[in-house]
This record gives sequence, structure tokens and C-alpha cells, in this order.
Amino acid sequence: MYYYSFNKHVFISNKKYDDFHRISEDEARISEGYIYALMDLDALTSRRSFVITDPSLLYIESEGVELLKAAPESAVNVPSWIIERINFRKVIALNKNYPGWEDVTKTSFPDKWRVNIAGLGDVGGMLITGLRLLGGDCISSIGIYDIDINKVNRWEREVSQILPAFHSEPMPSVIKIDEDDIFNCDMFIFCVSRGVPPIGEEGMDVRMAQFKGNSKIINYYAKKARNYAFKGIFAVVSDPVDLLCKSAFLSSNTDKSGKLDFMGLAPDQIRGYGLGVMNARAAYFAQKEPELEHFLHEGRVFGPHGDGLIVADSIRNYNHELSIYLTEKTKKANLEIRKAGHKPYIAPALSSGSLSLLATIRGEWHYSATFLGGVFMGAKNRLTSKGTELERLDIPDALFERIKLAYETLAGIL
Repeated sequence: MYYYSFNKHVFISNKKYDDFHRISEDEARISEGYIYALMDLDALTSRRSFVITDPSLLYIESEGVELLKAAPESAVNVPSWIIERINFRKVIALNKNYPGWEDVTKTSFPDKWRVNIAGLGDVGGMLITGLRLLGGDCISSIGIYDIDINKVNRWEREVSQILPAFHSEPMPSVIKIDEDDIFNCDMFIFCVSRGVPPIGEEGMDVRMAQFKGNSKIINYYAKKARNYAFKGIFAVVSDPVDLLCKSAFLSSNTDKSGKLDFMGLAPDQIRGYGLGVMNARAAYFAQKEPELEHFLHEGRVFGPHGDGLIVADSIRNYNHELSIYLTEKTKKANLEIRKAGHKPYIAPALSSGSLSLLATIRGEWHYSATFLGGVFMGAKNRLTSKGTELERLDIPDALFERIKLAYETLAGIL
């Protein structure tokens, strides 16, 4: 292990670098705060930064779906004091091949976030209602924007008038913003949606019907984020979230000549929110059948929000047949709502939207799609100011094959 000092921070690496000031292990050990592990990973398929959760991550040479699996007992020789820092989540990987990687060492989160949202349709309106009701502890303001000014005026009035009598606890203010102010915030939420099939005309995977129209719009905003040098979180709620995240990533990091230069949004800034409602739907069905009740305490969901979804009945005692059954029930839940003549937007807006976004801001475990080996893959994770921490599990082979297939399918689409 090599030890370096850079801008008053301690860097470590299993490789030798001549462009950093070398220090002794003793000097590194007595330092306070975060330690940064330098890495040389492919920028197209690797994150700019992430939380080191076990010593094996110090030696990875690429990223992929295997990172969802718990690491085997490591034979690497890592000093005990570094392992202790890892256990306290104080070691952060830095991909040196990413422009602006130094920014990670300067990043911190505010006590209360300024949140801006674009798109005030069914999902957007319900989502800001949830944030107004539940986000007083961590959100200072909710900026709202839509190309239809009547929607902006309506939701500013309606949501601002949600207030209990004799109210004493703070609630986020709701403010109208112009498009030029859209990235003056800590979190931008993309809720614009085009091409939602009318009731009765949908196919099996409604979300894919929206990709063509929504990708054009999100790429426009991704380019704006690049031009504004946006440093906050770019949250995607419109469907299909995983593919729209990848589209935004590529668009933001492409220059005017069409060359990828990675000068736009870092992959760890982009997150997709569609899996929260799939977990909630699986829980809904699990509560109704005694043989599935264990899902509420032991279950997990992975992958996209739609075709390719993986529901695991248990991570302790995985049952393949029960998991497939619960997966199919969950995938078809939205179609049942549509058959009844309604758009299924309330649960997605709150479970995937408001609740998951608030968990992200608070640094809590939640479901969202994050960058993993060039694919935005849905899994349990939490956000820190220095990057994402993925939940890593002892995944049974049968379950991992399902996850791997979903991952490879997403990779093949875009």
C-alpha cells in the first residue's frame, strides 16, 4: 500500500503514483476524516466515487453486477487501521480517470436541501404533495416548473395550502421557478412524461412505450445540467427510469462534436426511482398470503421497474418458485389498476417518488437505480456525500442468475 497527501487529504493506493506527495503509513494513520482510495477504472463503466465497504473493493479493476454479491473472505493484506476506517465507512474510492474527481473531496450535503421538480402531471403533483407533507426535516424549498404555467399556478396554490391548524413544525415552501432556475438546487427531479398509453391501449410493459418520447426530453435537461455545471443529484422518476438514467448520463457527457468527454453529470449524481413501488406492491401481495409473509422482513427487489423485475421472497432462505410467483403478481399490479379504468400513479409517486427521495436525502437505505458497470441497476442502497453504498448480500446462485440476466438485458438495450 502506498500513502499520499493531496490538498490536506490522505490518499491510499495499491499502485505507485509519481504526481502525489508520498507520506509514511504512520502519517496516514493519524490523519482524521475520510481516506481516499485512488483507482484507475474505465470512466464509461465505472463510478467516479463510491463507499468502500470491504477490503476487496480496494483492489477491483472493473465494476459489474457481481458487486451486489458479498465479497468472499479476503486474503488481501490490508492494515487493521484501514479496515477499521472501512467499517466506519470512512474510506472512499476515487476514480482518477474521471475529470473532476477532486470535487468529491470537497463535497458535503446541506442540512436542508433545495429541491426542484420539472413536470407537474399526475405523478409530479402527487410527488410534491408527499414532499410537502413529509419533508419538513430535510427540505427547505420545493421549486416547481412545467411548460404549462396553469399547472404551475395550480400546484403552487394547492400544495402551499396543505397545512395543519396550529402548525409549529416547519414544512418546505413551494415556489414557482423559471426554466433558467431549474438547476439552482441540491436535487433536480425529472417527472416529465410523454407517450403514456391511454387506458385500454397499453401493452404488457407500459414503461417501455414511454422511452422514446421521454429520452428526448431528459437528454435536453441533461445537456442543461452539463452547461450549468450542476453538482447536485439528478433524480429520474419518469419511466423507464433505468434507461432514462443511462440516456441522461451519455447525453450530459457528450460534447458538441459527439465525443464522450465525461465533463457532464458524474454517474454517481444520477439516480432512478422506480423500484420503491415494486417493493411496496410485492409487500401488498405478500401480506395477503401466509406463505409469503416472510417477504416483509426478508425479501428484496432488484432490477428495472417493469419487465426484468426480480422479486426475491427471502435473502435468508430463497425459494425460487415463490419468488417467481410474487414477481409475476407484482409486475402485473399496475395493469390491474388500468383494467379498472384508472392510471396507476398514486403508489409510484409516493413509494418510488416522495418516500424514496426523502430516504435518499436523509442518507437512509432505500431502493433506486444507480450506476453499476455502465448499467443503472435497481437495488437497495444509500447515498452519502462521497458516493453510494450498495447493499452486498450472500446471493444464492438461482437468484443471482435472475439478477445477472436482467442486468445484461438492460446493458443490451442502451
